[in-house]
Amino acid sequence: MSRARTFWAPGRVNLIGEHTDYSGGLVLPVALDLGITLRVTGIGGPSRVTSPDGDAQRYADAVAAELAARGVSVPHLEATVSSNLPIGAGLSSSAALGIAVAYALTTLSCHPLGALELAEVVQLAERRATGVPCGIMDQAASILGQPGHAVLLDTGSLEWELVRLPADHAIVVVDSGVRHSLEHSAYATRRAELERGLEGASDPVARRRVRHVRSENERVREVVDLLRSTPLDTRRLGEIFRQAHESLRVDFEVSTPALDELVDLAYGLGASAARMTGAGFGGSIVALVPVERAPRFTTEIVGAYSGAGKARVATAAGGVCEL
Repeated sequence: MSRARTFWAPGRVNLIGEHTDYSGGLVLPVALDLGITLRVTGIGGPSRVTSPDGDAQRYADAVAAELAARGVSVPHLEATVSSNLPIGAGLSSSAALGIAVAYALTTLSCHPLGALELAEVVQLAERRATGVPCGIMDQAASILGQPGHAVLLDTGSLEWELVRLPADHAIVVVDSGVRHSLEHSAYATRRAELERGLEGASDPVARRRVRHVRSENERVREVVDLLRSTPLDTRRLGEIFRQAHESLRVDFEVSTPALDELVDLAYGLGASAARMTGAGFGGSIVALVPVERAPRFTTEIVGAYSGAGKARVATAAGGVCEL
């Protein structure tokens, strides 16, 4: 290579549609203005992808293996990773890393893939690297995201469309400071319990898991209808987000006391809607807050929270690209 080339992929925050993407359900994520930057300084020779957390090589190797299995002539990368996306905060740092690597490899090999084929490659690579049976939402959001929009994705048919976000509300992400690692959480257990229920198991746990997914799909549909309506019915939006959080807390059992506390604080401090986001077991909440209230909200919720949290107003961003 005559010069370094730089690739960027965003993380995501999911507005609603949690733990539905591995059962063919509906999701509504937003690509964030936070992400992973991959600076490629050379190709050829042994692959060496370095990052501050030391985990990038494992993901890069898994992505390369999945691409090679599809007949892509994969170059060896010498690259460094930097990030302003917190790891373990439920904002899909691992998916963003995988997408950045996959996009770089397919670009440098002159073998571009379609958006959702690239998402599938990285989904399978993450499973290969970690053993976590993840769905396709995170990877798809990191590719399909557009400024000012959420992505409505049917993970069964892979049909998708953009949904404009309300200009009078800001997206606020509040990190609980409680870190999760899906490899060492009950994520795989929850998926297995859901699959048992979908196959007809009638025990109480399986029934609760299925009830969450079926009700969550309906909530996604209603939220999309609300976002497309003028004026936005903030009262109903808040009710749906609260129901979604309760379903994740009670029926899917993936919330934590810290996330529950932050959701309660968010409503008390003027959020129109709030709930936990991501796989749970730690991580973040997402809140929709009137624009004029958002700057004070971020300060006040961190001050009122009993833990070591961080809050920021997030911007809906575009998908993976070369800088």
